[in-house]
Amino acid sequence: MPGIAGSALQKNRCVDTGLSLSLGRSVMAEPDYLEGDCEELIKPKKLLNPVKGSRNHQDLHRELMMNQKRGLAPQNKPELQKVLEKRKREQVLKAQREEQEAHTKRSDLEIELMKRQQKLEQLELDQQKDEEEQENTPEFVKMKSNLRRTKQEANGEELTT
Repeated sequence: MPGIAGSALQKNRCVDTGLSLSLGRSVMAEPDYLEGDCEELIKPKKLLNPVKGSRNHQDLHRELMMNQKRGLAPQNKPELQKVLEKRKREQVLKAQREEQEAHTKRSDLEIELMKRQQKLEQLELDQQKDEEEQENTPEFVKMKSNLRRTKQEANGEELTT
């Protein structure tokens, strides 16, 4: 029986029932066995990542590292960041435009001329629309309006005489 008792002692020496964490050491759990004490225990091995082991991943990683060294890192920004940058750019442009307009303040005369020019342009547009409408109207409608006009003119002459 000394052989059985000896193996039991050896097992007790290899396996500790509690985790020993001291205040001075790190929070990581220490292994329950001592190096080389127990040959019968299976020692943990680091698992291989199949993605990192793939040829495509290695090539891509190599290319990214070379581009980063050259300063050609990809500019894949999140969509939110792109939108915020775009808004900021637009605000800066708008502020610059307002500043330019403030520097080039218009006199009262220039403002009045601009208003008149806009009115003239609006009148021209209205005249063009009227002409287009007249061109698009059927012939009998034009004749009817001409007859009314001549009738009103005739009635107006009778009243004046």
